[in-house]
Amino acid sequence: MFRVNADTLQTYLDFDPIRKIDLQKLDKLLRKSAPGLKRYFHKGTPAGEAGMRFKMIGYGKSHYPANSGQQVGWPVVGVALQKSYISVYLSVPKDGAPLVQSYAGRLGECRMGRNNFSFVRFDDLDLTTVSPLLAEADQIFNADPRRRIPTMGRKIQGSAFHSPARHHQSGVI
Repeated sequence: MFRVNADTLQTYLDFDPIRKIDLQKLDKLLRKSAPGLKRYFHKGTPAGEAGMRFKMIGYGKSHYPANSGQQVGWPVVGVALQKSYISVYLSVPKDGAPLVQSYAGRLGECRMGRNNFSFVRFDDLDLTTVSPLLAEADQIFNADPRRRIPTMGRKIQGSAFHSPARHHQSGVI
């Protein structure tokens, strides 16, 4: 299984020198299109705890209830290196469905999951579609004050936040 051996944002960006420029370009686009989603290094969930273990670059912090009922930290938008491509995970719903689904087939993606899309090179992306997707994710997330409140230890009543564990499609973690 492909794993990124990194413990900081900088070591994550430096992990694959060939794709570093693609990560940097995507980071610039994300920070411009979704300024309300602050960047951080998502360390993954420690072994023995509920949640997904893989590391990624996160934008905006939120939580979702695991099957155990425990609240698990997860990025609103996550960017993850995979073996052959880069995946962008969006945990924002619109009208009861994953937001990213309304953009399927128009992003320049090489593959599409329920709540994510993947690409090989940043230059393959259609920025006239990706940028509005990221801006909409920022707007939807930050319009709901329940999503911005730390929720460790309690469920978010009425929230439609999508659990990545329930909707992860790629099989590559």
